Amino acid sequence: MSLSSHLTELKKKHDHLSMEVEYAQRSPSTDGLEIAGMKKQKLKLKEEIERLSSETETA
Repeated sequence: MSLSSHLTELKKKHDHLSMEVEYAQRSPSTDGLEIAGMKKQKLKLKEEIERLSSETETA
């Protein structure tokens, strides 16, 4: 898998997770810990995207 396609997949996962977090926050039955876990996962994806993006800019 090329770096650009990997970045594209990470961005898709990040966007999908964003939608899931928004939906979960609107749902009163969703546990706060579950939302926090999704937010952490989303942050890790964002950091990975930024790291890989900066590597491609310096290469």
